[in-house]
Amino acid sequence: MTIATSFDLKQRWDDLLAADPAIRIRNAAATLDVSEGELLATRIGDGVTRLRPEFKAILAGVPAIGRVMALTRNNDVVHERKGTYLNPSLDEAHVGLFVGADIDLRIFWHAWAHAFAVLEAGREGVRHSLQFFAADGEALHKIYLVPESDAGAYHDLVERFRAEDQSPVLASVPYPAERPEQPDAAIDVAGLGAGWLALKDTHDFHLLLRRFGVSRTQALRLAPGGNWAVPVAPAALRTVITSAAQEQCPTMVFVGNRGMLQIHTGTVTNVMDVPHWFNVVDPDFNLHLREAAIATGWVVRKPSVDGVITALECYDVHGAQLVQLFGKRKPGIPELEQWRDLIARAESAHRLA
Repeated sequence: MTIATSFDLKQRWDDLLAADPAIRIRNAAATLDVSEGELLATRIGDGVTRLRPEFKAILAGVPAIGRVMALTRNNDVVHERKGTYLNPSLDEAHVGLFVGADIDLRIFWHAWAHAFAVLEAGREGVRHSLQFFAADGEALHKIYLVPESDAGAYHDLVERFRAEDQSPVLASVPYPAERPEQPDAAIDVAGLGAGWLALKDTHDFHLLLRRFGVSRTQALRLAPGGNWAVPVAPAALRTVITSAAQEQCPTMVFVGNRGMLQIHTGTVTNVMDVPHWFNVVDPDFNLHLREAAIATGWVVRKPSVDGVITALECYDVHGAQLVQLFGKRKPGIPELEQWRDLIARAESAHRLA
C-alpha cells in the first residue's frame, strides 16, 4: 500500500464511521477488505504511534504498568482478562511466557511483526493500549490500560520504543496457506492411537500431531477407540460454561490465534446473551463467543502422569480451534472430579456418535 492509497483508505474509514459511529475496527477492516493492521496504520500521527518491533523488550516493560486488561482473540472468540503481567520468560526463541494467576499467556514469536501504541475514544473516555499484529495485519494481542494502571510507565514505554518511521502505512504480507490435510488413508492410525495412549503430558499432544502429520481435528476423528474423543453438538459449549457458572466449578478457558494463547483460570459467574454472541461478563474476565461459528465440538481425553485430563474443544468450519476448556488444575494434581462430572453430563446430553 502506498502513502496515497493510505490516505484514500483513511477517507473510506472516515466515511464508514460517519455512517456507523459504533462500528469496531475489525468489522470496518472486513467491510473495507483490508486487514485491521492496515486500517489502524492510517491513523499514525492521529492517536497511533508505530513502535519498533522489539517485542520481547516491549513486553518486558509491561509489568511496570501494573494492572491492565489483556485481550486475545480469533475470528469468533474474544478473551479479555484483567490483571498484572507477572513472571515473564521471554528469551526463548520460539515461545514466550507470562505465568500469573490473572494474566497467563503463551507467546508464539514467529507470528509477530508490528507493534503500535493506540489512543482512541471509548465508551468510558479515552483508552490507551499497546497492540501487536502479524505480518498480514491480523491482530494478535492487545493490552489496554485500566483506571489502576500506571499511565506514566505506559507513556515512558511508548517513548522508549517509538519508531523513526511514522508513515501512515502498513505493508501487509499474506500469511502462507495452510498445508492441506493428508487423506485419512495415508495416516498411520494405529501408531497415532498408540502414541495417544502413551501420552504422559497433555502438552505433548502437538508433538504427536507433528509426528504423524495430522491436523488437530483429523487426530480427533482418528482417535483410539473408547471415549478418548467424542463428537458433541456445538450447544455443548453453552451447557458446559453455564453449568460451570451455576456450580462454581473452577475452569480453565483457552483462546488463541497463531501468535498468542491466553488462559483464564478460575470460576465464571455472569453468563449472558447479546445478539449473535454468548458471553461471560465478570469483573476481571470477559469471554465473547459467536456460537454460530462452532462447526464441531469434541470432548477430548488424554492420559497423563496425573491421570486422565478432559477438555471440551470447539472448532470452526476450517478446523481452526476457537476455544478449549479444562477443569482448573496444575501439574502434579489430578483433574477435579467436579469437572469430570460436569463434562460427562454435557457429553451425555450432546453426544453425536
